[in-house]
Amino acid sequence: MEALRVERIDPYRLKIPMQSCMRTYGMVYADALIEKWLYTDDALVQVANVACLPGIIGPSIAMPDIHMGYGFPIGGVAAFGKDDGVVSPGGVGYDINCGIRCVLTNIKIEEMAPLKDRIIESIFKSVPTGVGSKHKTLRCTDREFHDVITQGAGWLVRKGLCPEVELECYEDHGMLSCADPGGISDRARRRGLPELGTLGSGNHFIEIDVVDSIVDQDTAEAFSLFENQIVVLIHTGSRGFGHQVCDDYIHAMLKALPDYGIELPDRQLACAPLSHPDAHMYLSAMAGAANFAFVNRGIITYLVRHAFEDVLGKSWESMGMYLLYDCCHNIAKIEEIPSGDRHVEVCIHRKGATRALPPGDKRLPPRFRKTGQPVIVPGDMGRSSYILAGQKGSEKTFFSACHGAGRLMSRHKARKQAKGRSISDELSRDGIYALAARGSTLAEEMPEAYKDVSHVVNTISGAGIASIVARMRPIGVVKG
Repeated sequence: MEALRVERIDPYRLKIPMQSCMRTYGMVYADALIEKWLYTDDALVQVANVACLPGIIGPSIAMPDIHMGYGFPIGGVAAFGKDDGVVSPGGVGYDINCGIRCVLTNIKIEEMAPLKDRIIESIFKSVPTGVGSKHKTLRCTDREFHDVITQGAGWLVRKGLCPEVELECYEDHGMLSCADPGGISDRARRRGLPELGTLGSGNHFIEIDVVDSIVDQDTAEAFSLFENQIVVLIHTGSRGFGHQVCDDYIHAMLKALPDYGIELPDRQLACAPLSHPDAHMYLSAMAGAANFAFVNRGIITYLVRHAFEDVLGKSWESMGMYLLYDCCHNIAKIEEIPSGDRHVEVCIHRKGATRALPPGDKRLPPRFRKTGQPVIVPGDMGRSSYILAGQKGSEKTFFSACHGAGRLMSRHKARKQAKGRSISDELSRDGIYALAARGSTLAEEMPEAYKDVSHVVNTISGAGIASIVARMRPIGVVKG
């Protein structure tokens, strides 16, 4: 593809006009500062490449936390028609249903401050972290693993690991019903079985935050948020299980591309027509990995609650440790979107993007229909995170918003820049207690490795996609 033409159309959006093999235009959400960061990698080229895929409907979209990924950019959103469109594993990513949840508490910072180090240490001890981490005490049989894949968060309820009332606080009630273990390889199962209930590595984390600013008082009250409140963010996904599912289907689709008659600008966009059995097999296997991720975050929540109980000597119920919401990041689903005076079904890919349903959407549980869906946007472990609420403008993005700050540096570059520094000491001076499975993780994840999340959420808010409800700051973090 020739050098991309990019045009600014308003303070929050850039347009990539149709060029080369593009079947539609690209739409990138970025303010002036974020725009300067866009030319440090080939993420914009990836936005344009996605626009070349068959059956794409509307623009190829990128959120303001965009950076380069496998095939699709991270922060990429695209919709494809059921009849003539495709599904691409690269449009979901290797960490299927990597997502984030916010667990509320009724604890104030004054009570937490002298205990946070002990709680972080208790969490670090009870939740396996790091590359290839496995759970030493949790044992899941083959039969139970089948139920995890097919039942999702409902399995947690049946095992007594999650109260039933919380199911409405999961996207899709914590279960994608199209899951079918028949399309999942034995190798994926072997990787997944020992990793249930583990945090993993990289940018996965468990973070204790304090709400330091309420922007929308009415919505904050509806979300049970208040100033100086302690909340817990948990960010992880489907671990090696989802990675293997993705890898299996990328290779299978690459081999079958000549049979599909599809030509690609980038082989990392390997895909299958939605009308083909291969697409149905991938979507059902992906759904199984997504259900695994819902359960994984649920088990970690159970362990975090018990860490709080051990240190504070109270029941988690009395501390108000209930789920606000659990958001998916890396997912592809058949959803309805408005088209003129009717609704049409499309396959929406969200890769490093969060669904952001607006007020009144019937897919929301009654408690969120007035406010819009909670959208949880973590920053980095040294700066702020945000809670947003989906708004009407999300219709333009296929009901999607950003998912985080977005990387500015590769892990290698971050390690290089952190050489000779103690990131843990720097965080400690800012009142943040951080523990990680590897010393290099804190360097790779240092705050400077990420965009300033405030620019990301201000872009989303300014564009009318989601409104800012509250801001949090970290006081303790466990990294993978």
